[in-house]
Amino acid sequence: MSAPVSPAPLAIDAITDADVEKVVALWQRCGLTRPWNDPHADIALARRRDNSTVLVGRDNGAIVATVMVGHDGHRGWVYYVAVDPDCQKRGYGRIVMAAAEDWLRSAGISKLQLLVRRENAQANAFYGSLGFELSTSVMFQKWLDGRATTPSN
Repeated sequence: MSAPVSPAPLAIDAITDADVEKVVALWQRCGLTRPWNDPHADIALARRRDNSTVLVGRDNGAIVATVMVGHDGHRGWVYYVAVDPDCQKRGYGRIVMAAAEDWLRSAGISKLQLLVRRENAQANAFYGSLGFELSTSVMFQKWLDGRATTPSN
């Protein structure tokens, strides 16, 4: 049994214009993008207001982790939590999640929620290890642009 790897420090900052293509490539590499969600549009939307952003974690200048974080004035949400597959098991996921929590706290938000696909056992275990609990709420969805809901979204 190998010893757990202690988290290495990451430089965390907000995404810049020069980072966008690298971030999208990381999300694609991590399997986070879906045909019905344009990652470029998601990044642009997150950067448009002061209640959301995309945080990037850099290791020696290279983007190795991300989290999209935002709030509605009451609850915080995170999306696109990604760690480069070649850099996993170094604590980077915990570091970017802590950065997202700090970002929300600084905005006066005291509750963080997130969505995980049921079949994603690895992500479910990760968030459980961070102290997240299953919600008793049921999520409903509706596309406002007229498209039909697909079974997998």
